[in-house]
Amino acid sequence: MDIIKSCFTVFFEEPFWVGLYERVTNDKLEVCKITFGAEPKDYEVYQFLLTHTYLLRFSKPIDNDVKKPVAITNPKRLRRTIEKQLSNCGIGTKSQQALQRQREANKIVAKQKTRQQIEAEKQRKFEIKQKKKKEKHKGK
Repeated sequence: MDIIKSCFTVFFEEPFWVGLYERVTNDKLEVCKITFGAEPKDYEVYQFLLTHTYLLRFSKPIDNDVKKPVAITNPKRLRRTIEKQLSNCGIGTKSQQALQRQREANKIVAKQKTRQQIEAEKQRKFEIKQKKKKEKHKGK
């Protein structure tokens, strides 16, 4: 049976509010970044996830090496780890890496598409030029 864990984090990334949806399936991490305009309410986030989950584009799955949590018996150490987790409100490193890979892949696809459009435009202009040349010399 597949175990699926998901985590949705909303944070402020200048100038927009951003949602980060992390999904772990069979020790593979997939990440999706969602940009909100103004600060979303809880019910708006919930409604968005219910209606748009199937439209989300996740990054390619990467290995997720999660260490199993060790029970902490010392209350001071427990408090320190909690404070450390609360102060770290940014994106997890694995998530950042996955999003970066997705951005790079999108960039490569966009470059290829742009290059094809430029080549097609050059070819079209060349054909027009050849056609004009032939029409010029047709009567001679």
